[in-house]
Amino acid sequence: MELTVEHLDPDTACIVLTGRLDIAGSETINVPFTAAASAKRFLMVDMSGVGFLASIGIRTLFSKAKMVQARGGKMVIVAPPPNVSEVLELTGV
Repeated sequence: MELTVEHLDPDTACIVLTGRLDIAGSETINVPFTAAASAKRFLMVDMSGVGFLASIGIRTLFSKAKMVQARGGKMVIVAPPPNVSEVLELTGV
């Protein structure tokens, strides 16, 4: 799993995820994702490059969304591929 951060403005960043968001992928991105969620009020998470989403990946997304929300911000998920979108829909995300 790879994570890149594109700073759009002082309050907003786009997180681009590429790879498998499974246990290994979640561990790989945890620190940089936490840093972005701590620094920005608004996060856009581009999941167009995510090929697989496991339950631990959903937990990672939720924990970062809660961090942003606790500071009055918002996190949105954009462009998930069909298989990832189906998992997100089935789990109520």
